[in-house]
Amino acid sequence: MKHRTVLIDYSEADYPDRASTDAPERYAGKFVQMRKGATEYLVFSSKAFTRFHADIVERFCSDREIPGVYNSQNKSFEIFDPAWVVRGGGKFERDRKKKLFHLYDDSMAYGKFEKNGLKEKILSLAGFSDYTVRID
Repeated sequence: MKHRTVLIDYSEADYPDRASTDAPERYAGKFVQMRKGATEYLVFSSKAFTRFHADIVERFCSDREIPGVYNSQNKSFEIFDPAWVVRGGGKFERDRKKKLFHLYDDSMAYGKFEKNGLKEKILSLAGFSDYTVRID
């Protein structure tokens, strides 16, 4: 089974839709690492529009009509389908002009993201082959 990585950056849509401006050259935020079968999803959102990692998971699921429930107690979004797994989360900084991408920290709700092989996965994605990726 061939593994596949999909990167979704909600920041690219949120700045024009919510702030009526293009995404800045440099921005920061939170991300989650999710998986279903052989497909891994790296889902990013600017801190200007996302308070909790659970908000990213909820939006991702809502966009794809994946049922779940928001648990306000531990600020997590629980997906009903056990085939979907939230592997972890963290924070990011992206500088599109300098081609820098930095992933670090963790998620209180979902724990630390899985670093193993992540740099190589990101560098293999369209638009990121010329980036410098740093993972802490």
